[in-house]
Amino acid sequence: MKLNSLRDAWFADAQKNILAGLTSSFALVPECIAFALVAQLNPLMGLYGAFIICTVTALFGGRPGMISGAAGSMAVVIVALVVQHGAQYFLLTVILSGLLMLLFGALRLGKLVRMVPHPVMLGFVNGLAIVIAMAQLEHFKQATPTGAHWLQGTPLLIMGALVGVTMLIVYLLPRVTKAIPPALAAIVGVGIASQLLHLPTRTLGDMAHIAGNLPIFHFPDVPLTMETLRIVAPYAVLMAVVGLLETLLTFNLTDDITGTRGQPNRECLALGAANLVSGLFGGMGGCAMIGQTMINLGSGGRSRLSGAVSGAMILLFILFLSPLIERIPLAALVGVMFVVAQQTFAWGSLRVLGKVPRNDALMIVAVTVITVFTDLAVAVLCGIVIAALNFAWQHAREIRADVEASANGEKTYVPHGTLFFASAAHFQELFDPAQDPRRIVVDCRHLHVADHSAIAALEALTERYAKAGKQLQLLHLSSRCRRMLQRAGMAFE
Repeated sequence: MKLNSLRDAWFADAQKNILAGLTSSFALVPECIAFALVAQLNPLMGLYGAFIICTVTALFGGRPGMISGAAGSMAVVIVALVVQHGAQYFLLTVILSGLLMLLFGALRLGKLVRMVPHPVMLGFVNGLAIVIAMAQLEHFKQATPTGAHWLQGTPLLIMGALVGVTMLIVYLLPRVTKAIPPALAAIVGVGIASQLLHLPTRTLGDMAHIAGNLPIFHFPDVPLTMETLRIVAPYAVLMAVVGLLETLLTFNLTDDITGTRGQPNRECLALGAANLVSGLFGGMGGCAMIGQTMINLGSGGRSRLSGAVSGAMILLFILFLSPLIERIPLAALVGVMFVVAQQTFAWGSLRVLGKVPRNDALMIVAVTVITVFTDLAVAVLCGIVIAALNFAWQHAREIRADVEASANGEKTYVPHGTLFFASAAHFQELFDPAQDPRRIVVDCRHLHVADHSAIAALEALTERYAKAGKQLQLLHLSSRCRRMLQRAGMAFE
């Protein structure tokens, strides 16, 4: 049984997974170089990080088919650290963030991603799709001594034509054959055509030269003092939070696309180990990359083999294949990423905006906009806060009480709903100590006492009746409610 499981995890549809891994590796290279340049680091650090993180998570992670690498969301948060303190402090930050990710996985907190509401997932996907598309526009600019300017004239026409041809191949090739991943065919085909026709267009080599050696183990050359910890700790926490969020949300998306269930805690452990190793070998930090994951899944990559091939190809590019890889036109990679952005965007969410509750529609739009203009962590946290406030508001409005009067002058209240911080005030309004008889019974069989605010509300209600010279009795409390009230020192019968 274990042998069959191992075979399925690695070698099911081997040819398709190898080609998918090769395709996603082509898309990883420019992204990792660009992210390294954004963070003001050597481009090889981005490639080393992509190789290590992609390989380690593919071998040991909990979600086969997902591609991880040096991610822009994590690069952006450490620019200030690199500028102020240099690359060695950055590497220590990557190591510390990896340890924090390992701790997160060891505490089995990966399952918390299941608490992310579906509207937040839609906003996350839409926001990242827009970010992916907007990032490609930078390749339509030309660096000059006075700054970057938009391409004009013939260079713009050639760039636009190659991007368009690439997108057409990706869209149309599956109608002819599915034996070759369309993104791979588009990249190779446009690359060969541009070389044969000697088209004057920018290539991957214009971004950076990627030739290098094997990464070498090197502990960051920084003083191990409390002052150093004070400098790197905030950045490490931010990197860990952003990396875990993007990984777990991409994890959820991959689960939905493949119709399978991965192991989120195992993925967190693998990601932490990958960042730890990357920092020790001079690589950038990283996490799951939604664009490359979509390329891998769209090319048929479902097993660990696709991710392992993608990581191995990055290393081969660095060691042996840089002269060939540097000839790939940027236009081909831009075209593929435009298709990825279009396929990643949840177009169905636009149709449901007018059909779902307004609060959910607001959540989708808010998370999308915040993801585009700030960052993923802020967007997701805002979405969760909006969802929590909406949930609390809805439950606060639902609390009510049935009233029953008996022949012996007793009055019984039967409250229904959840008593918590948001419903405590409305709960108090259900009772009328001034007009009620001398003996009041509150039947709590349908009342859920949730928090300290609920206990305070029951105590306040008891005091209100006591001041009016009347007796209040609580009946049919659940065992959990009894324990809560006993710990608070409140007499309930």
